[in-house]
Amino acid sequence: MNGNCFVMKCGGSTLAALPDAFFDDMKRLQDEGLIPVIVHGGGPAISSTLEKLGIETEFVNGLRKTNEAVLDVVEMVLSGQINKEIVRKIQLSGAKALGLSGVDGHLIQAQPVANAHEVGLVGDVTHVNAKLIEGIVKMGYMPVIAPVGLGADGGQRYNINADTAAGAVASHLGVERMIVVTDVPGIMKTVDGEKVVLPSVTVQEIEEMIASGEIYGGMIPKVRAAIQCIQGKVREVVIVNGAEPGVLSKVLKEGTVGTRIVR
Repeated sequence: MNGNCFVMKCGGSTLAALPDAFFDDMKRLQDEGLIPVIVHGGGPAISSTLEKLGIETEFVNGLRKTNEAVLDVVEMVLSGQINKEIVRKIQLSGAKALGLSGVDGHLIQAQPVANAHEVGLVGDVTHVNAKLIEGIVKMGYMPVIAPVGLGADGGQRYNINADTAAGAVASHLGVERMIVVTDVPGIMKTVDGEKVVLPSVTVQEIEEMIASGEIYGGMIPKVRAAIQCIQGKVREVVIVNGAEPGVLSKVLKEGTVGTRIVR
């Protein structure tokens, strides 16, 4: 199955800012029978909507503290606003897309995270209905997935970190490589006073670079997020800049762009 699709993780705000060329590239791949399965986030949009509604929110170790009121907004923004915005953008390029959330067709099953007493209704993925994704891909549509999951009872919703969800979707589909689209060209290292993109790096090397301060600021959550995608069958994650022309084709056909993070 995994020969004709690949999994791509993208932040909602990143996707909204991507040039038309990115979506044209996706359409080209779809026409060639290589269909992207997209898992998206939307943290900034959720925060701004919560603020407008006067609902307080806080983060514990990068996870949003989630109660039912916050969850209503998470689902509204992720599964509604952002999911449909991405579907519209893809369809404008002439490609075919179908938006759904982890709730639809029991796509993503979840259980409370280990520190649920601190963060509330945040979930870890226990199962992904890969057959549903495969069916959508067989019909020639790109699945666009919002990371809201359901408990085993089918009643309780969970807010799922988009990176964790993307890694789980890729693993259950049996995909070994995943693409994380960001607004940076990869992981940078200063060599002889010049910043260069590292072609490949291991998880251990990343931890060392964070400790030494070589990876700092806003880059830390990006690489940590990419590492979260390496789980189950997923062996490597490629971080790329979505604004680079033909970036997805380059990763899939040449493998000469961005930074490969390997186990």
